[in-house]
Amino acid sequence: MVYIVGAGPGAPDLITVRGMKLLQKADVIIYAGSLVNPELLKQAREGCRIFDSAKMTLEQVVEVIEEAYREGKLTVRLHTGDPCLYGAIREQMDEMDRLGIPYEICPGVSSFCGAAAALGAEYTLPGVSQSVVITRMAGRTPVPERESIRSFASHGATMVIFLSAGLLGQLEGELMAGGYGEDTPAAIVYRATWPDERVLRCRVSTLAKTARDAGVSKTALIIVGETVAQRGYERSRLYDPSFTTEYRKGETT
Repeated sequence: MVYIVGAGPGAPDLITVRGMKLLQKADVIIYAGSLVNPELLKQAREGCRIFDSAKMTLEQVVEVIEEAYREGKLTVRLHTGDPCLYGAIREQMDEMDRLGIPYEICPGVSSFCGAAAALGAEYTLPGVSQSVVITRMAGRTPVPERESIRSFASHGATMVIFLSAGLLGQLEGELMAGGYGEDTPAAIVYRATWPDERVLRCRVSTLAKTARDAGVSKTALIIVGETVAQRGYERSRLYDPSFTTEYRKGETT
């Protein structure tokens, strides 16, 4: 069996219990060395073979997986955060399907959740924003035109932008062209949940300068929207004394 495991955002104790148990049982671990915390590899049992996929192609990864499968070994493919977000797992699963290799996905804590924790923020504040757009700037990997930053910005929702810390000058322009005001609250969260985590609060119009002054050019999430300021929200109806739910009858005054 092959398990595609989410390693979490960085802190080694933010992997799931299931993911940790799989790591401890694995005969082979293939981990995303550019992003996964190497502290997690200390969970590997003696004799486990470990490969850093940052130095490998898809074909080389699949070759290791196939060899381990033929030998009856348990393989963990360890991805950062949750593998469903920018994990490039579909192409791996397609290859395993072609080869008849069974696999399962073990979800993980995404870095966008780690960034919210670092900010002390709730992304979905009543009366402010009830939607979160997770996206990226177009770079070497293109983005469909209908999913451009400018297009999403027109909604005014909370945006969490991955893989774009080196394109902040362009990002500013696209966000403002789409409808965010230049004073819209924003934040740059560098290496969320890692020991050297940094939170840089700014405005949409100062994203590039803030990152440049802090020396941040990669491994950071950009969060944009009024929820970054955590103000002006309405109280939740769920916990309002006058609100009746399946579990509690509302009180009248």
